[in-house]
Amino acid sequence: MTEEIIIAGFGGQGVLSMGKILAYSGVMQNKEVSWMPSYGPEMRGGTANVTVIVSDERISSPILNAFDTAIILNQQSMDKFEKSVKPGGLLIYDPNGITTHPSRKDINIYSIEAADEAGKLGLSKVFNMIVLGGFLKLKPLVAPENIHKGLEKSLPARHHKMIPDNENAIEIGKGLLKPLNVLN
Repeated sequence: MTEEIIIAGFGGQGVLSMGKILAYSGVMQNKEVSWMPSYGPEMRGGTANVTVIVSDERISSPILNAFDTAIILNQQSMDKFEKSVKPGGLLIYDPNGITTHPSRKDINIYSIEAADEAGKLGLSKVFNMIVLGGFLKLKPLVAPENIHKGLEKSLPARHHKMIPDNENAIEIGKGLLKPLNVLN
């Protein structure tokens, strides 16, 4: 099993953190993992993306042109990465701020209103974990106990008090997916 993922959005949305938590969780599950971030000099507000590969086998290269899954959190990323999803692959996106929704018919497309839900919870910092929960419902690459270990490893110790909120957000995200185009 190999899953090649691009997570893309604005800096400050937790794009890199989401990828790091997924990567650390894979390591805790004895998977081969690659985590390759890319971001502009602006940091918050600029575009950011991370390529994550989780595999049972050695990973030959972290550089990819096509992905099994794209997790898209802004319009610029939708414009750039929708076409990079492999036929039969998966695209998950938060429709908040998206003006041109995905239109491909050869991939599985789900929306997840994570920004709205994080706002309702009053916990904007768990937005990315809500999205991660939706992804893990569709592709359970790592066990929940390894997500916990991944959160412990990737979050600074001063933020460990937020781990229960993050784990709750993952569970909430599993229930928020809306299928828009699902292949048989």
